[in-house]
Formats: sequence, structure tokens, C-alpha cells
Amino acid sequence: MRPIRVVSAAVAGAVALALATAGTPTQAATGGGTVLKTATLPDIPLAQFSNALLPGSVASDRGVDLGGIGSDLYPTGVPGEFWTVTDRGPNGQIKVDGKNRRTFPVPGFDPAIVKIKVTGSKIEVLKAIPITNRSGRGVTGLSNQATHDEAPYDYRAQTPLAYNPEGLDTEGLVRAEDGSFWLADEYGPSLVHVSSSGRVLARYVPKGLNLTGTDYPVIEVLPAIFAKRKVNRGFEGLGLLPGGDLVLVLQSPLSNPDAATGEASRTTRLVRFSPRKKRVVAEYAYGFDAVSTVDPSEDDQNEMKSSAVIGIGRNTILVEERTDVAARVYRVDFKRATNILGTKWDDPATAPTLEQSATGVTLPTKKLVIDLGATAGVPKKIEGIAVVDRKTIAIINDNDFGMTDGAAAFDANGQLVDSGIETKLLYVRLPGSL
Repeated sequence: MRPIRVVSAAVAGAVALALATAGTPTQAATGGGTVLKTATLPDIPLAQFSNALLPGSVASDRGVDLGGIGSDLYPTGVPGEFWTVTDRGPNGQIKVDGKNRRTFPVPGFDPAIVKIKVTGSKIEVLKAIPITNRSGRGVTGLSNQATHDEAPYDYRAQTPLAYNPEGLDTEGLVRAEDGSFWLADEYGPSLVHVSSSGRVLARYVPKGLNLTGTDYPVIEVLPAIFAKRKVNRGFEGLGLLPGGDLVLVLQSPLSNPDAATGEASRTTRLVRFSPRKKRVVAEYAYGFDAVSTVDPSEDDQNEMKSSAVIGIGRNTILVEERTDVAARVYRVDFKRATNILGTKWDDPATAPTLEQSATGVTLPTKKLVIDLGATAGVPKKIEGIAVVDRKTIAIINDNDFGMTDGAAAFDANGQLVDSGIETKLLYVRLPGSL
């Protein structure tokens, strides 16, 4: 396997020329970059998209269009073409009796790997691959376990839906040299290996998770403490290093020892996984910036997340830190960072926990590459990032399938009241060079 591709000089020149002639770039703000080009995904009815992949999987899409493909972005090697992945599908929250319930308006939706092409100002879908079990059935995006995940409900949050242990909330994606894919999942959290046709080959989960009832192999190799991930905050970023190892980042600090600690903490965790050895080979602490540094409008540290990881060297990655409003990208070097795998920091009995105090642990070094929050023209909720060349990145947002939270997300006829937020892919010139 190879790292995220940086295109050749000839291709980079062609890309730069195309971008330069695409329109007037948005000028960079201090610390920010320059938006060179923007493309938008057209409206594609979700039932049309899903049933073309798995006939009969979606009876009604309730007026929802294809979206959510901005969960990650990975170059195909052809200029303007990328692999993307949807998340678990349309979902929201409705408060009932003072408590939020997780809704799945299109419960038959199956996460998919989507190959796209930027054509002018349009994102064109070239190919889509459904994620399936060994029998060829869609895994869906439904919650896995009653003891570990949010209970799933219908679009009105009135009727409970059945849990599905095979369900995946896919967020990160890389493609191996053999054509297979590796995916990061939020539920377990887990690392998922799928074939070039989308069939799940193996799902790697935390030790002791005891996830049963799947029609694909589930292998417990991740640190058990990772099961303490915040609900809906498991693995989101996934990067491929030279030599083939994978790096995954937990979207948020663990709820270790409790939820309040996780919400206030600035320390999340990275793991290095060897596909050859089929196990974790290293684990590192990662220090978030203060939320107000990334997003001056925010003072709640719990709003900080990491959604994108890109391998650019044997011990060097790009990491995105974000809120739903703003984001920054850092160059991170973990060569001299403390490997905490199998140490007291993986023991839940340790007090204080890593999330409370990382004293004695050397964190990876990091350097700001770009402040997307200071880059005019960048949409909210950027989750996918890819390197185009040493001075240019591509970014894509997660539009949440046009959904909002609350009972007003659907009208009296059960049809979506669309948020109007579109999926957009942008080419951004960095303020410096990678």
C-alpha cells in the first residue's frame, strides 16, 4: 500500500493551470489559504441512488437526496477524481420527554464508497460501491448494541428500530494497492477492511466489545479502553503511511473515567495499525488546541473534534482539528512521541487518567499548515481532506444529507424540510508549502 498520493510535477502543473483559469480565487485571510475552485454535488434522490446499488433497500427516502459523502476524501491518482465515503446515512435527534432520541429516517440506507469527479463547478458521481456482509446484504448504518450505542428510532422518534450489529458509521477511507479499502467507523470504534466490491473482510474492534451476530469476521485487537469513546465520537480520521501502516484518530477524547472528563479534556488518542500484522503496533496521545484557538466563536471544549488524517511520511501526518464551524490542519510528527500502547494509560484503573492529565507523556509535535476558519469561502463542517500537490489541498464538507435536528426536520407528510446545505468540494491553495 502507498500513502496519499501527491501528483507528479506535470500533473500538478496541469491542475494549477486549470484552477487558475477557473475563476477569480477568494483571497486569503491571515493564517488562511485561498479558495481556487468550488464544485457542488447536484440533487440525486437517495432512493434512486441506493436502489441502483441494492435493489429494494430503500422503500422511501422521504425526499432526502444523496449527501454525507464528505466524510472523507482520497485521491484516485487521476486529476480531479477522488474516492469518498458516506457516513451511516440520514440521521437526526428529536427530544422526547427531555431526552434526545436518535432518528434514522431512511433505515434501509446502506453506507457506500463513492467515486467522484470534479467537472467544472459540478461533482459528478462516477461509481458507487455498497458496503455489504459476506452474503451480499447491505450492512446498513443502524446502531449496533443496546449497551454501547444510541437507541435507533424512526423519523418521528416514536417507533423504536431494531439494532443491527453489522451497522457501520463509516467516516474515514483509504484505498490499498490491491484495490481493497480500509474504513474508520465510529460505532465500535472500529477499523474495517472491505474488498474492492465492498464486501466486509474483517472488522477490528476493541477487546471485550463482544459484538456478535455479524455475517463477517469481528476481531478484537484494539485497546479495550477505546470502548469508552464518546457516543457518536469514535474513529473518524484515517491515514495511510508509506510502507502500508494505518493511522487512526479518535474524533474526541475518551469518556475516561467519565463523560464530564471527556467533554473537558484536550487529549485524544492516535493508533498505528499494521495491516500485515493485523494488529495495533503503537498508540499515542494527541493534544488538541483550545477550542477558542480553532473557533473564536466557541468556548465549549467538547465541540472540538478531529475528522481527517493524511499520511505524508513514515512518522508524519496531517491532522484536522475542527468544530462544526471552523477547522485547522496541522503537520504532526510522532517520531519522538511516547508509545503508550499496553502501558498504564490503557488501564481504566489508572488515576488520574490520560484524559485528565498527560503528565510524563511526550505528545507528537505539530505545526499549523492552514487555518480553514480564516479562509474565505470555506463551508462549515469540513470532514474530508486530500493533498493535491505540495501547495494545494482539496476539502469536502459533510452536509448531513440536508437534515437538521428536531421534529420540524420533516413536514406533515413525512417529507424532508431540506436545510439547503449542499455538498461542496473545494481546491484550496495553502499559505505555505507542505
